[in-house]
Amino acid sequence: MRFHLAPGTAEAGFLAADRALQEEFAYHQPGLLRRTTARGDDGAWIVIDLWSSGAEADACATRWEVDPVAQRFMDKVDRATVTTERYTPLA
Repeated sequence: MRFHLAPGTAEAGFLAADRALQEEFAYHQPGLLRRTTARGDDGAWIVIDLWSSGAEADACATRWEVDPVAQRFMDKVDRATVTTERYTPLA
């Protein structure tokens, strides 16, 4: 998921929400192998999740929409800038 922070969102507040998401939601999801958050030089952010299967990623996406921790994270994100992509490992 690529995005920019919501207008007025302090980086420290976003990072706190990201840490809470990782500890209270993400790593409780079946099939999540690794999650990384990074910021680009242009101010864009990216979260990369590695999943054991597409079905488990899809199931998490459904839970994401109703989970309060995930929604607090999304409150810090400019939703108009969100793009998501899915890739399949070759090896």
